[in-house]
Amino acid sequence: MRRITANEAAAAGLYARGWEPPAQAVAAVRSIVDAVRERGDAALAEYTRRFDGAELAGGTRVSVPPYEEAKRLVSPEVASAFELARARIVTFHERQRVQSQLQPEGDGSVSGWLVEPLRRVGLYVPGGSAVLSSSVLMNSIPAHVAGVAEIVVCSPPGRSGRLSDAVLFACALCPWITEVHAVGGAQAIAALAYGTQAIAPVEKIVGPGNVYVTEAKRQVYGTVGIDSLAGPSEVLVVADERARPEFVAGELLAQAEHDPRARVVAASPSRALLNAVAALLEGSFARETGRDEVLEASLRDGAWLVDCDSLDQAIEVANRFAPEHLSVQTGDPWRLLGCFRNAGAIFLGDWTPVAAGDYLAGSNHVLPTSGAARYASGLRVADFTRTVSVVAYSRRRMAHDAVPLAALADFEGLRAHARSARIRAAGEGRE
Repeated sequence: MRRITANEAAAAGLYARGWEPPAQAVAAVRSIVDAVRERGDAALAEYTRRFDGAELAGGTRVSVPPYEEAKRLVSPEVASAFELARARIVTFHERQRVQSQLQPEGDGSVSGWLVEPLRRVGLYVPGGSAVLSSSVLMNSIPAHVAGVAEIVVCSPPGRSGRLSDAVLFACALCPWITEVHAVGGAQAIAALAYGTQAIAPVEKIVGPGNVYVTEAKRQVYGTVGIDSLAGPSEVLVVADERARPEFVAGELLAQAEHDPRARVVAASPSRALLNAVAALLEGSFARETGRDEVLEASLRDGAWLVDCDSLDQAIEVANRFAPEHLSVQTGDPWRLLGCFRNAGAIFLGDWTPVAAGDYLAGSNHVLPTSGAARYASGLRVADFTRTVSVVAYSRRRMAHDAVPLAALADFEGLRAHARSARIRAAGEGRE
């Protein structure tokens, strides 16, 4: 854990982040992607055997049980909580729908746009030490609301060859998911991008993953769209002297437990508050959550407490850091809302844990990391659509626009462009 002043933040490296894959990962992923392109399902079976210790004797396709049967895979309390989360996430994202619009003009011309859903998308769900089954909802629901016809899930199997109960349950909860495949890692990303005998290619790939999955998404980008190159989890808490230290420390720990490379920051003009937060992070409070090895690494290398001269300076730190999650724990957080320019999601007030956005609030938990909140947004319905411009000129509009249109084309040296306008103005061709 590091304690610095806001004036030292840049030199100390607080803002230095970014996606830089290890050279070893780049080469390994390139080999995997090439193998899947060349050998399809045979390569998937080979890598699943090597990396997951599982045999794909029956292929990659998984049969998802009906929801009433899948509910038995989890406790009633968990099933009820997921049902509540699904309802709220659907409601939140339905408000994001954008409609097609065609606007007629007085001269008979028309302009506007069509909003078209993508046809087929792939959703990656990681395995590992913390199976994030909630990401099934967060990634598939905006695609479903957008009108995507085919939503394909890939997730690594366990040694038995089965998917985790948590992932099967989440897929059963989302009946709009059309295919589920027991394949993970960079090989799953390659299969979704280029297709195999069992998995048809998709148009876009979304979902979190480790460094190899992220590097695979980078390498296939252009062949398909991707959501982002996600880095480690982040949170920045802006707090004043009346904030509760345990609430501030709790937010830092909640993100620290995700990843040993997580970046967790508290910025405040109150030295007393930061002293209390430091004591909590160094004491038994931090050890009550489990995942001790992950927390120890992330708090050691990625926890920062920033002493600020004023609340305004704390806001400046937040805007420059551009966190994935921004928690505002001040006396009047709504007054400050307009001051924050760069954040993936903002959580206002003492009673709004970031975990609410991760699960139940309805907002999406797929958010920009590594400073990308300066120019990017969290996952939303529009990410699963294309907007196609539509233009229809009337003869009257063409007569009006021919001269300036040709002038612009001539200015840029595009003579054929200019001629396409002039021949219409001259009345050449049919009506």
